[in-house]
Amino acid sequence: MPTESTFLLAGLFLLLAAAGWAMGRFGERDEEDAPPPLNIDYLKGLNFLLNEQTDQALEHFLEMVRVDDKTIETHFALGNLFRRRGEVDRAIRIHQNIIARPDLAAEARDQALFALAKDYLHAGLLDRAEKLFARLAQGSRYQVQALENLCRIYEQEKEWGKAIESGQALETLSGKSLALQIAHYYCELADAAAGAKDYSLARQYVKKAQSGRPRTMRGALTRAHIARETNDFKTAIRLYHRIIEEHTYLISEALPEIVATYTSEGSMDGLDQALKTMLAKNPEMSPLVAYTAIVNNIGGTPVIDECVEQYILREPTLAEFVDLHQLDKQAEGSHEAALEKVRNALSKLASATPRYQCQECGFSSQRLLWQCPSCRNWETQRPASRVQFDTVLQHSITNH
Repeated sequence: MPTESTFLLAGLFLLLAAAGWAMGRFGERDEEDAPPPLNIDYLKGLNFLLNEQTDQALEHFLEMVRVDDKTIETHFALGNLFRRRGEVDRAIRIHQNIIARPDLAAEARDQALFALAKDYLHAGLLDRAEKLFARLAQGSRYQVQALENLCRIYEQEKEWGKAIESGQALETLSGKSLALQIAHYYCELADAAAGAKDYSLARQYVKKAQSGRPRTMRGALTRAHIARETNDFKTAIRLYHRIIEEHTYLISEALPEIVATYTSEGSMDGLDQALKTMLAKNPEMSPLVAYTAIVNNIGGTPVIDECVEQYILREPTLAEFVDLHQLDKQAEGSHEAALEKVRNALSKLASATPRYQCQECGFSSQRLLWQCPSCRNWETQRPASRVQFDTVLQHSITNH
């Protein structure tokens, strides 16, 4: 059965056939010398299409139509259709053919360059796409689109310095704020510098990320990491607590680091007291503390253990598998052993299910990704606040 693309191309052929006929019928020509309309050629191409010989039809069309002022838009339409069909090599041929014309108008040349750049980007030829978008970013009517695509390319290539330059130029040109996006570019540079143990440079990048822009807690996380790495535990703890207080969802990242930092200082009593204070201010954080502790196997701290126990006893889905009421009545030793068994089972389940999900597109992952690989938005992932029982329930239903 002919596809949608087939019908589109058939319509394109018929339109051009009609145009050719009209030019032959009404155009200025010498009656003795004028060539006949190209109806036969168009009908031959249409016959290819109706017989679902799409490739032959497209090749026939390429050979038949000249690039001139009357057919150039048809070439652009055909090139875009090729790209959508995934036949990028054909789209590239068409757009290169347009650009090769020495008498091509400047506006049409920019249009062809932009189309060719998109072809290269679609084909994964990022270096070629980058060169054309960089050229178009210098004064063409495609400046904004070119800069947007340059940002995407530099993100893929992790060329964060160039991404910052393009982002700042795009802000100026479009009047649209890219504050969060550019802040993350600086944070990427800071993380790279910290990974290379150049902590002074990392601090400079974090400062730029947060200077004059909406603060992203990612910068604070990086600063806290640097403080831990340089044995400045007091600063690290202060930053981790601030992160949790200001952005509750980041407790999944900060809590393991807080525990590790207090452990390094040998101050577990201080950790317990700090957590008590935090939960007294925000009692609703208890399930997230419990979930984070389960996922990361954090235990041995009274406050955290209490959060985990309450989480287990109040989890309604667990009642499908465990008699929680009976569990709560067991003797102390048996009670703790049973809780530990349930906790270990939950930990295994949590490690096998996604922990983070993008709020924009729903993409799930095991670890926090600052840029969603699906929708490419920044800082849109949020952690789960409870263990996902879907797999277990489905297995239970299947067995019954």
